[in-house]
Amino acid sequence: MTNIDTAKHYVFYDGECGFCNFWVHWILKKDSQNKFLFASLQSEFGQQFLSDRNLELKNLDTLYLWKPEKYYLQKSQAVFKISEVIGGVYKLLSYFRYLPTGLTDLFYDRVAANRKKLTAGNCEIPTAEERKKFIS
Repeated sequence: MTNIDTAKHYVFYDGECGFCNFWVHWILKKDSQNKFLFASLQSEFGQQFLSDRNLELKNLDTLYLWKPEKYYLQKSQAVFKISEVIGGVYKLLSYFRYLPTGLTDLFYDRVAANRKKLTAGNCEIPTAEERKKFIS
């Protein structure tokens, strides 16, 4: 497994989804304090992350956020934590974590089920500097 930086937050996403890639690039642009690293769930690193936690290896509809030695979150709770870590005005989104997780995950699941319809397949190409944040 790759060397783990315990100071970083790892975002695991569906690397074959344009909607997911859009949001990864959005996080990249907002990550002014260099707090995030990224890995697709299809990657060796992503599959190892799932396997180590006995999570489904083929279901890629879930976003995971992992802070080594602290926690891992999924679905809406991961989104809320990402917004908190980014900070600024985006931190306001993190207050939705106080709603029942069943409710917020229901909304997350509806978006996830339709995510491939929400993008035209356009993918941004990361810059050389941004590519340093991706784990293959």
